[in-house]
Amino acid sequence: MSDLVDITIADARDLLVAGETSSRELAEAQIGAMERHRDLNAFITETPETALAMADASDKRRAGGEVGALEGIPVAIKDLFCTKGLLTTAGSHILDGFEPPYESTVTANMWAAGAVMLGKTNMDEFAMGSSNLTSYYGGAINPWRMPGDNRKLVPGGSSGGSASAVAARMALGATGTDTGGSIRQPASFTGITGLKPTYGRCSRWGIVAFASSLDQAGPMARSVRDCAILLGAMAGHDEKDSTSVDTEVPDYEAGIDDGVKGLTIGIPKEYRVDGMPVDIEDLWQKGIRWLEEQGAKTVEISLPHTKYALPAYYIVAPAEASSNLARYDGVKYGLRIEADDLTTMYEKTRAEGFGAEVQRRVLIGTYVLSAGYYDAYYLKAQKVRTRIAEDFKSAFASVDAILTPTAPNTAFSADDPPTDPIEMYLNDVFTVPASMAGIPGVSVPAGLSSEGLPLGLQVLGKAFDEPTVIKVARALEVAAAFDARPEGI
Repeated sequence: MSDLVDITIADARDLLVAGETSSRELAEAQIGAMERHRDLNAFITETPETALAMADASDKRRAGGEVGALEGIPVAIKDLFCTKGLLTTAGSHILDGFEPPYESTVTANMWAAGAVMLGKTNMDEFAMGSSNLTSYYGGAINPWRMPGDNRKLVPGGSSGGSASAVAARMALGATGTDTGGSIRQPASFTGITGLKPTYGRCSRWGIVAFASSLDQAGPMARSVRDCAILLGAMAGHDEKDSTSVDTEVPDYEAGIDDGVKGLTIGIPKEYRVDGMPVDIEDLWQKGIRWLEEQGAKTVEISLPHTKYALPAYYIVAPAEASSNLARYDGVKYGLRIEADDLTTMYEKTRAEGFGAEVQRRVLIGTYVLSAGYYDAYYLKAQKVRTRIAEDFKSAFASVDAILTPTAPNTAFSADDPPTDPIEMYLNDVFTVPASMAGIPGVSVPAGLSSEGLPLGLQVLGKAFDEPTVIKVARALEVAAAFDARPEGI
């Protein structure tokens, strides 16, 4: 059974087709791993009975010749996706007891494709964080440790529970959401692959909203091919989501091994930041050489507004959050703190229901939207966002993809994290620009730091050109031959 937790989705698919395993056996193997690694706190809600029932149904369908794209594959779901009749918390106290009467479009697509649900994964509260330490349910823990040092490390955020579950072999794949790097940064921290699609590629319907113009669902897995398989099942137009783009979903596996010969890869000079570890710069240079050795041409490019992306993001995202989170008032669902009058009930419920980071961002967002500050902050940030998107558009007129580091550092201590919010926000310095522009990006594990921790390289592409992003990522994956795994997993 242990062998069944250490395979890829593509491997599992082949085994199922060949009749060498069953969906039930796959599910049982993952459930056993979940039980062994509960100390990682990767799941908020485990659903073993549901998983086995879905696996049995999948095996029955397969016996009858009905095989979906994810038929029989056990996956974990970030607890930001609404799942009908199952606790959905967004990592927050304020959604205590919330069991949605509907299913998110992305998870509905996956169930229709035959996937099996293992449970709901831990996350930063309302997807606000880069560590997974803001979760009301306690932080998820990274399965990686520095050699000779048993201190617990964060898995990154906000999709840290999904990243930890995949890295620790508790799930073959998982869903994440990426608002400013929340798929890519934890993927880098845990040595897995994480793909943020183009904004609008996957429906946001049924995903608890943080920042509506930025949030995007995407896959997390242990290989580029697995992410391609997952994305094919997750993506698609949805009439229930006005931001969902009505465009054909390609076969993301087709051409994945075509290589990068003849492609031009941009290397943005602005992604070299002060204090960036030598390990990350060296890995970036390796990535450049790997692509050149496979026939790609690399050229230096400029994305001049990059330095404004992070401050602009931390105006736009909190502004949208302050609007989206206004609905949590204790009236219709979730936590309610009783009081003598309605206003006091609102105040007490929101004060107790929201954690410190969420409260900070709601206050920032309300401030920048307030009279007298809207033009000075929010409107200006939106103008900067337009300039950032224009930078990428200009760059893609001459390059096919862009290569950068994923994060400016490796996973940090869960017991001694940065106390300065700005220092924490800087974890997203390389991922936020693509989110502001709405373009696709993927993080690929490409090496270990001098401390023995995973490092990722990021590939960015044109809007809706995920096939090229996936092809370049696959070329890096092959060259890097990353096969390290957390000790004891």
